[in-house]
Amino acid sequence: MTRTGGTGVPELEPEVFDDAIVAVALTSGAEHRLVYYNDAFRNLFGPRKMGARAADAFSEERAARYVRMLDEVFHDGLGRQVTGPRTTEGTFPGAPGRRHFIYSCSPVLSRFGRGVLTVCVDTTAQVEAVERAERLSTERHQALHRYEALMGAVTQTVWLMQPDGSITELVGDFEDFTGKRWRPVIDEQWLTLVHPHDRGHLVRTWQEAAEGTPSMFVCTFRLRTTAHDYRHVQSRAVPIVRDGEIVEWIGATADIEDQWRNRLRERLLARVATVTAADDVPQAFGAVAGAVVPELTDACAVFLLPSAGATGSGEPLTAVRVASTARPGLPDLPPLIDRSYPVGPIARQVIESRRPRLLVFPAGSPPAGILPEVSLDWLRAARATSLTVVPLVIDSAVVAFACAAGCADSPPPGPRDLALLGEVLHEVRDPLRQALELQRTRHTALTLQRALLTPTPRVPGAELAAHYQPASKTAEIGGDWYDALLLPDGSVTLSIGDIAGHDLDAATSMSQLRSMLRVIAYDQSRPHTPAESLARLDRVVDGLAIAPLVTAVHVRLRRRAGGGWHAAWSNAGHPPPLLLPAEGHPRFLEGAGPDLPLCVAPALPRTTWHYDLDPGDTLLLYTDGLIEVPGTDLADGMTDLAEAAAAATRRGMPLADICTLLLAGVSDRRDDAALIAFRPTPT
Repeated sequence: MTRTGGTGVPELEPEVFDDAIVAVALTSGAEHRLVYYNDAFRNLFGPRKMGARAADAFSEERAARYVRMLDEVFHDGLGRQVTGPRTTEGTFPGAPGRRHFIYSCSPVLSRFGRGVLTVCVDTTAQVEAVERAERLSTERHQALHRYEALMGAVTQTVWLMQPDGSITELVGDFEDFTGKRWRPVIDEQWLTLVHPHDRGHLVRTWQEAAEGTPSMFVCTFRLRTTAHDYRHVQSRAVPIVRDGEIVEWIGATADIEDQWRNRLRERLLARVATVTAADDVPQAFGAVAGAVVPELTDACAVFLLPSAGATGSGEPLTAVRVASTARPGLPDLPPLIDRSYPVGPIARQVIESRRPRLLVFPAGSPPAGILPEVSLDWLRAARATSLTVVPLVIDSAVVAFACAAGCADSPPPGPRDLALLGEVLHEVRDPLRQALELQRTRHTALTLQRALLTPTPRVPGAELAAHYQPASKTAEIGGDWYDALLLPDGSVTLSIGDIAGHDLDAATSMSQLRSMLRVIAYDQSRPHTPAESLARLDRVVDGLAIAPLVTAVHVRLRRRAGGGWHAAWSNAGHPPPLLLPAEGHPRFLEGAGPDLPLCVAPALPRTTWHYDLDPGDTLLLYTDGLIEVPGTDLADGMTDLAEAAAAATRRGMPLADICTLLLAGVSDRRDDAALIAFRPTPT
């Protein structure tokens, strides 16, 4: 309320502001003595001394400006206001603490005379809200800076993708990594930076993560760099879902080439360990080729050189393709055949320099003469773009060379790929050396074996055939043997046996034992039975320690006056002879069972068994390599042998063909095998 003074000017009644929600204070006179303030003013500034000068009542350092404004308003009669937030610290007793406000000063006339009316609005809540928002914004900005610094330290790109496919790079060095500007959308042009073999996998993995219920996207692929090679990167992204809908994807792509290559090296070297388990040279080199496909190359073939790479004077250098493999999706490889091909000039340079050579050429256009024509035809069909020729060196000699091909749209291998390929091939030297040594041992044993296993003699009144088959495994050679001897009196001895061991020592022992049995059988100065012959052999072999254990069947056949032949035999722990009658079912001549093998108990007596063979009957002696098949029972093997032999006999096959047929019937032969067959013919 106001009232009119003696001057006729309305006078302000300050009590009207007692219940106001804004802070109001009244000063009077030129000294600005505080004559009034309401409760809102007290709550904002704390209690102030009534009647005191403004300079004393508001003694805070920050209040000096307010006191000056009171002077200005009082003397010129013009109101003033401060719209920028002001702050009171409230450090004196009764003060409410730190508060924010704005205020205005207006000249007034009251019962206290001329003065200044101060009106303050408390803005503490608004100012503190703004400060909180600013602090939060600053903290988020600082966190972003820290995250950017962290991402910059680990070569990682952070990106944001919207549901419409637009993508934004938040943090990273995509342009520095690829040499291309960041594109705002994933399109065909963006995918050209991805390795051709990885594009389909990348797209499928993203579709699987985005379709249906959103899930984390994780994919490793190769990305082309500014150096025009490829490095492995891994992208991870998670969907941001609000109200059940994907609003965006946040993801990161990191360079993991070093980690990937270390893991690849470990995997490849672990694969190389399988070469040690290879049974023969082709299988060993096949394991080598399989170790590098498809991780390091699309296809790999290995060519074996003769005699550790040496050739005779004036002879062209040749090689045999002993192994080859290719990744799925390429044309079928040509079959492996035991055929030598001339070595081209490029491969010869690799062999002589012992350094790898990389050839890059247009798709499907390999240079002529670098490989045999059958291999070149395959490279053309596979649209090969590169070929790496690597020598395989063992004991300072190049024994073979490997050819690794990049096919279809594969880029040529980079320096790191070539280095790793060389490292893997270097690691296989020891197992390959072992396979080659076993092959040489096998070749020596076979040479000795075939030299000793002489052709069967021509026997009047009978058909005779024998055959020997080495094992599938490289080392298992040399233990089995057979013999047929035509004696002066017209009788025939047949022998077959197996010496413990499958190596060159076994082949040597076999030659000694076979020769001694021939001498014993041929010496007819005092006639002896097959059991006596084996007993004499047992004593000699045991006494001279020629072999640790020997099984054998020794048969003597004499012509009968009325036709046919009489067979007398003794069995020293060997599979029983198989009889194939001209009429009737096949059966094994087991008697009461075999005697003990040789070299076990030479003093024990041995038994001779007898049987009369009629014309057309067939007597078959064999070693256990013919009936032992992995995963089957020995009795099953004997049954299969009897059925196959009987079927061949019923077809009227010659004995030589029957022997070949029976030996070819076992595909995975773990042991060498021998057999000898005798058939009386009509008079």
